[in-house]
Amino acid sequence: MWLGPEEVLVANALWVTERANPFFVLQRRRGHGRGGGLTGLLVGTLDVVLDSSARVAPYRILHQTHDSQVYWTVARGSSRKEITEHWEWLENNLLQTLSIFDNEEDITTFVKGKIHGIIAEENKNLQPQGDEDPGKFKEAELKMRKQFGMPEGEKLVNYYSCSYWKGHVPRQGWLYLTVNHLCFYSFLLGKEVSLVVQWVDVIRLEKNDTVLFPESIRVDTRDHELFFSMFLNIGETFKLMEQLANLAMRQLLDSESFLEDKALPRPARPRRNISALKRDLDARAKNEYYRATFQLPGDEHLDGHTGCTLWTPFSKLHIPGQMFISSNYICFASKEENACHLIIPLREVTIVEKADSSSVLPSPLSISTKSKMTFLFANLKDRDFLVQKISDFLQKTSSKQPGGSSTGRKASGLDSAPESLPSLQEASEQPVSPTTPWGGRQSSLAQEAPTASQGLLKLFQRNAPVEDLGAKGAETEKEKQWNSHFCEYGRGMCMYRTAKMRELVLKGIPERLRGELWLLFSGAWNEMVTHPGYYAELVEESTGKYTLATEEIERDLHRSMPEHPAFQNELGIAALRRVLTAYAFRNPTIGYCQAMNIVTSVLLLYGSEEEAFWLLVALCERMLPDYYNTRVVGALVDQSIFEELTRDFLPQLSEKMQDLGVIASISLSWFLTIFLSVMPFESAVVIVDCFFYEGVKVVLQVALAILDAKMKQLLDCSDEGEAMTILGRYLDNVVNKQSVSLPIPHLHALLTSGDDPPEEVDIFDLLKVSYEKFSLRADDIEQMRFKQRLKVIQSLEDTAKRSVVRAIPGDIDFSVEELEDLYVVFKAKHLTSQYWGNGQPAAVRRDPSLPYLEQYRIDASQFQELFTSLTPWACGAHTPVLAGRMFRLLDQNRDSLINFKEFVTGISRMYHGDLTDKLKVLYKLHLPPALSPEEAESALEATHYFTEDSREEALQQEEREEAGNEVVQEKRGEEKRTSTPDYRHYLQMWAKEKEVQKETIKDLPKMNQEQFIELCKTLYNVFSEDPMEQDLYHAIATVASLLLHIGEVGKRFSAQPSRKPRDGAPGEDQLLAPDPPQDPAQELPPPAVGDPQAKAGGDTQLGKVPQESQVVGEGCGDEGQASPSQHLSDNETKDDMSMSSYSVVSTGSLQCEDLTDDTVLVGGEVHSPSTTTTRSGGSVDTEWSISFEQILASILTESVLVNFFEKRVDIGLKIKDQRKVERQFSTSSDHEHSGVLG
Repeated sequence: MWLGPEEVLVANALWVTERANPFFVLQRRRGHGRGGGLTGLLVGTLDVVLDSSARVAPYRILHQTHDSQVYWTVARGSSRKEITEHWEWLENNLLQTLSIFDNEEDITTFVKGKIHGIIAEENKNLQPQGDEDPGKFKEAELKMRKQFGMPEGEKLVNYYSCSYWKGHVPRQGWLYLTVNHLCFYSFLLGKEVSLVVQWVDVIRLEKNDTVLFPESIRVDTRDHELFFSMFLNIGETFKLMEQLANLAMRQLLDSESFLEDKALPRPARPRRNISALKRDLDARAKNEYYRATFQLPGDEHLDGHTGCTLWTPFSKLHIPGQMFISSNYICFASKEENACHLIIPLREVTIVEKADSSSVLPSPLSISTKSKMTFLFANLKDRDFLVQKISDFLQKTSSKQPGGSSTGRKASGLDSAPESLPSLQEASEQPVSPTTPWGGRQSSLAQEAPTASQGLLKLFQRNAPVEDLGAKGAETEKEKQWNSHFCEYGRGMCMYRTAKMRELVLKGIPERLRGELWLLFSGAWNEMVTHPGYYAELVEESTGKYTLATEEIERDLHRSMPEHPAFQNELGIAALRRVLTAYAFRNPTIGYCQAMNIVTSVLLLYGSEEEAFWLLVALCERMLPDYYNTRVVGALVDQSIFEELTRDFLPQLSEKMQDLGVIASISLSWFLTIFLSVMPFESAVVIVDCFFYEGVKVVLQVALAILDAKMKQLLDCSDEGEAMTILGRYLDNVVNKQSVSLPIPHLHALLTSGDDPPEEVDIFDLLKVSYEKFSLRADDIEQMRFKQRLKVIQSLEDTAKRSVVRAIPGDIDFSVEELEDLYVVFKAKHLTSQYWGNGQPAAVRRDPSLPYLEQYRIDASQFQELFTSLTPWACGAHTPVLAGRMFRLLDQNRDSLINFKEFVTGISRMYHGDLTDKLKVLYKLHLPPALSPEEAESALEATHYFTEDSREEALQQEEREEAGNEVVQEKRGEEKRTSTPDYRHYLQMWAKEKEVQKETIKDLPKMNQEQFIELCKTLYNVFSEDPMEQDLYHAIATVASLLLHIGEVGKRFSAQPSRKPRDGAPGEDQLLAPDPPQDPAQELPPPAVGDPQAKAGGDTQLGKVPQESQVVGEGCGDEGQASPSQHLSDNETKDDMSMSSYSVVSTGSLQCEDLTDDTVLVGGEVHSPSTTTTRSGGSVDTEWSISFEQILASILTESVLVNFFEKRVDIGLKIKDQRKVERQFSTSSDHEHSGVLG
């Protein structure tokens, strides 16, 4: 590449001059290429340690003048070819011009100007791509691609200098972190270490600080443990590695590949040596933290944050913290945890103004809302810029929501009326007002459905008396405390969230406020008011639709809190159905999962349908991520966290619980339903209160407290059943004495035996213990989630691999280990379509909800790459053609994708079986559908292809009466028009698949002359790289000549069927009748004569030779051939047909001189023009045909051919090489360069 001229003072210190002229010098870096000796080793080591650009560009061209000691670098090259092209250009275009100049300064000025002009010309057509990465970083990315063979699509995120511990010896080098790989390279005194690890293969990633590996990062795969240390900033490196590993796990979980976030704000000044990807990942991490901290919608992007103070009127203090600003929200978080959090939606803001500064209150900013609340921020660094930014966002907010003023007023009504609790109901009714689609479009709903405006609990307890006066008094006292809190701290989305609010939540939320506060704490309120009518549209869209999710929902509707009166009638059931179905249509990836019905039924008790829907959205998509997908990954991750916490807090109990297997049994039911299915309703709902306020840490704390409370009894348990009974009885007796709801019988109470009733446990005491003894931090839980997510997802991937391998039929002769290795390679090829092939169908069509066998599929181009590296039949340039044919043969459903079962079926046919099996594969590869019909130019040929494609049905039809066939077709048509097939349909399909496996060589159709020629071409290519190449060529030429003559003889017999219609063998059936073969035979010659160049490529195809004629050709030479009524074994049939072939033409009677011109097609080179010449001459005979039995019998006469197909080939080495290519495991090379000896 040309470089802007840079001054070089010492030109020859570490470089060797290879070419020179009066004005330019071409140099090579010492240690590159052959030789170099000790100096070369030292130079190579310095280049790696110091990150020299010479490592990627070991050649350069310098400009010099005769009297000057200063040199100028004008070009650099990574290869000799590249640098030679630049050198020759300079010699051809500049030398003669430069010799005219008298002044050396003028020469240098001219050269510099010319080089700058070349660079400008090269860059003129390049379009700017947003953020340009710094030059130093570009150089590092180029070096990474060259060193590790990465394609252009693999983007470097960042690189770091560090040491890799190989044994107990550190190797200093460079760690490259790309989107999909971790790479390391080191070169020290002739020792080279190169590592490549895919992020999807990482099962463990953690920071260590041990005596052996001080302050290091540990990276584990299934096969290796890698340690890296001596980082300048280990925290930043580890954080980036976590992000990239998380992205890889997301790929495995839901096929979501990494895409740059185009919505992120661009920096005014790109940071030096920081790539655009690194900046995007940093911004993504900040966005995730911002959304998680303030429970904001998933599409909210942080614009910026700044330090400030917030005046808190309730404590009369200025609290230091951080202000966060995004396009729809202004948020504040205090430095002291739980001191104060604030969320101000911009839709609520009315005034933003700068107040007067003073020494006490510098740079203050006042923000007023529609609920008459004013927030005072101070100590802002750039107040003017901040005010302008907020003003811009406010303008966008008002333009996006033209009707947002009424929404804001309704919501502010909730804020401005803290003394009037019923105002909550008005606010909750707002999104389903008559102006929304709810009332106008829902023909399938009762338009005045009570659940559209209020919770089921109010409908079913309106007239219910409260028997416990003490509970009623406690409820009234709670309402007073919350009213007082609202007066002091505000009400609604803009209220101050402090430690006092957490105390109130732990004491219990009043029944009348529960729905409102759940919406506010979870952030569901924000999404509901910004998407008016969305739920109603979903209900309308899903009404009357039938999917797998709706079927599962219908099955579980009556299992959702059946003990509660609200779900013992159609009103509650219908509301639950609408909410679950609407969510299934919103998020098809999740659809519906068991346990969602229980959680949603509780949400419907305290809110309207729309409120319950948005609470469910918050629950499934933000608060419990990945809990309710098909593999409940999120719940399994938190289960692993629970096991780890049990080891930390309850070490005595942990080992016992693991031995009993209890944790795996209990945690899923506890976590998926937030204790609602295992604890009395009025008690579990208190845990839900805390969960919506503080997240999943509450669930983990309560679970630990339950185990701690029953530790003694659990330690004495002898089996899992006894432990489950103890825990079940304990949970049944967790009571809420302050509840004003009617007591609901709990189904788990049936576990209680007839012994003395266990002691009741108050839910508030249990919560208090859980906070006091097992207080957890949300940040720690997120860190633990990352660590456990790697293990859980990789464990699921291993389970998927074993399931797929078990699903492979027994007739596949690969061992289990070979099948697992093939699966790893197959899956890696699918993943590359996500890495670098965004438009490929394999990436687009992957559906994680499919069975394991169908989740990973590859297309034709990916199959071609695998086929080329794994096939035992290396065909050189002909390999892609053969791979395409094999793909079409395997792709039975014609969706242009094949799964793993189809893939190993094709590979196994080439590796296993005897000579007959392997020849059968080659034979099929030269018949349709493997022979592509698209390559034929004749429409008639395409018609014959479709006839040929249904050859098995044609053979069966020839043995039946024509009228009977029509009846069969009518029955098939009726079967296709029936409703959803039941299990018998699938049993019939399975039986048909089994029947196909019984195919014998007699079932194979005959091959016409052009197909036979293509088969010969393939065999020549297969033999081209074999040590016995010449012997194989001679053998196949002999066999091909013989078969051509056999086909000619067969054609002569088939051409005379009308002379002796009854001269055949006794018992001959109507297949030998003269009339049937005449009609199609008359149609076949025209395309061969009229379209002599029907083939331009490697595949050839002509019309189908009628099956009747083929049978005549086979049978004529053997007068003792058995009739169809006789039943012969496969071996007998094979021997009989072999003898039949040789009764026509014997090998001894053929001489090479007697062969026809068609022999040239076989004896020539692979791509000889003689092939085209012969075809263009019209010599391809459409009536000529040959059978598989005749080909097999001919090949058996040549021992060298038999030995070639019978020899065993080990696929293990080919898989190992392919895995290196696909970087399936850490590859480390540690070798000495030849230069050491020099």
